[in-house]
Amino acid sequence: MSPYAVKLAIRHLLSHPGQTALLMAGVALGVSVFIFMSALIGGLATLLTLRTVGSIPHIVMEMPDRDPAILSPDGHAQVVLQKDLSRRDQIAIWQPVIPIIEKTPGISAVSPQIRGSAFIERGQTVAPVGVIGVMPGKLSEIANIDAAMVDGSSNLPADGILIGSRLARDLGLRVGQVVRLSSDRGRARSFRIGGVFTLGIASADRQAVYMNFTTARALFDLSTGISRIEIRVVPATDAAAIAERLRRSTGLKATSWTEDNSQLFEGLDAQARTGIIIKAFSLVTIIVGIASAMLLSIVRRQSEIGIMRAMGASKGLVISIFVLEGTLIGLVGAIVGAVIAWLALLPLPPVTEVRSGGLPIDRAHGDFLLAITLTTLAAMLASILPARNAARIDPVEAIGA
Repeated sequence: MSPYAVKLAIRHLLSHPGQTALLMAGVALGVSVFIFMSALIGGLATLLTLRTVGSIPHIVMEMPDRDPAILSPDGHAQVVLQKDLSRRDQIAIWQPVIPIIEKTPGISAVSPQIRGSAFIERGQTVAPVGVIGVMPGKLSEIANIDAAMVDGSSNLPADGILIGSRLARDLGLRVGQVVRLSSDRGRARSFRIGGVFTLGIASADRQAVYMNFTTARALFDLSTGISRIEIRVVPATDAAAIAERLRRSTGLKATSWTEDNSQLFEGLDAQARTGIIIKAFSLVTIIVGIASAMLLSIVRRQSEIGIMRAMGASKGLVISIFVLEGTLIGLVGAIVGAVIAWLALLPLPPVTEVRSGGLPIDRAHGDFLLAITLTTLAAMLASILPARNAARIDPVEAIGA
């Protein structure tokens, strides 16, 4: 593209400052809407993910299911060996698996756990609970129990437990009281309530009980193994792919949160597609606006174009001038719109700090560079058809008109 074409394009844009400013303002508005919608849709997806999977494991690893063996003593009958339901599934050799999991890309936290069902007894009151035995320093690896404490301490001595706020309210329990836990293995022991937490998940706040890893091992009669390994990944949407890699590398059953929450995952995916459609409409608006303005400019400049053609300007030069004008309008307008959007989003708090009723807008999902790039390309494409129409103008007719 010749410097002469660039010079003519810039000169023409500056010769009509009002029209040029109006076009750039329209582009800037479209880009601002594009960025705002990107930030809003991305922030909403992030907030929904945090609120729904922020306190649950993204991947759960357990022993793989083993179907009952089929014995065939002869060709006329089959004998099925039923699975022993009295045995607890456990990962017997789990220590070598932990380093493999921790070295997998995308893993942010790993928590080996001992889980089981039990009954909590306080006087004549009995309630079923799910006991979670966690290793020292791993209490808040999956659910942030430290931040969720509403009373007491999150420390877990051998004789202490943490209970949910709804369970404490239902049974009239408070920090310091002693309760008795009876496991489904027939073992019972008294514990002192060391703290009360609120995760905001009804099932956890009503039934979850956290205790020391070693104590849980004795309570559920697990001499060496563990019940499961809970994992968090970043980002949470990669859980399914990472679970598949872990399944192949460890031989264990790996279940991602997307399998257990398929409807939520589909909703987030539908929201993302909706965002793409909205952003596409924003680009279409920019394209139509620039194309209309360029066509109007051609009508007003017919005589000028005719003189240029009569003086020997080629069709390629005319096309280059108009394409450059449209591209410059799109580029400058996109940059201005991106700056305006960035300044408007700057005072808004991060998604993690959004309170109830607030707008979950995430600047990281604003797609600023993408908006500038797509808008510039769209403006260039929108200028091609008007430029070709300008190049077809007959010099004699244009000058005569």
